[in-house]
Amino acid sequence: AFAGMNGSAIENFSCVIYNIFLMNCTWQAGRDAPADTQYFLYWQNSRADKEMECELYIKDENGRNMGCRFQNVRIEIEKAYFLVNGSSKDSLIQFYDVYIDLYKTEILTAPLNVTAHCTRDSAGCIITWHPPFTNHMENKKCFQYEINIQNK
Repeated sequence: AFAGMNGSAIENFSCVIYNIFLMNCTWQAGRDAPADTQYFLYWQNSRADKEMECELYIKDENGRNMGCRFQNVRIEIEKAYFLVNGSSKDSLIQFYDVYIDLYKTEILTAPLNVTAHCTRDSAGCIITWHPPFTNHMENKKCFQYEINIQNK
């Protein structure tokens, strides 16, 4: 069993990578956590990296850490490890930990240089674009695209 009061660990932990190198992780306080509970996030991007504490916390109106902003994140092949523990004057707080495949959390930018050349005859339109910038994908053949054409 985990040390600490039941219901004191964080809930709804999630991370998202956006704008190629930025990452936000957020969580909610445990439903039974004392009001003075403060949470701290530690993460390890790969086994080769050392574990680091969040450098820029996202705080709620009471000053409680409810998330973390990361810069210059790189996606590794292996899963990243996240640990959120807490402290309170009233009781021991349970920790929460999880391994995440960061590539599954990346929100891709839009494709670049989208162009459309349409003709009046039956040839229709030729639409071209370049793949979006991404944190992790080396093989551009892995992208799948969906085109939504609306007549005006």
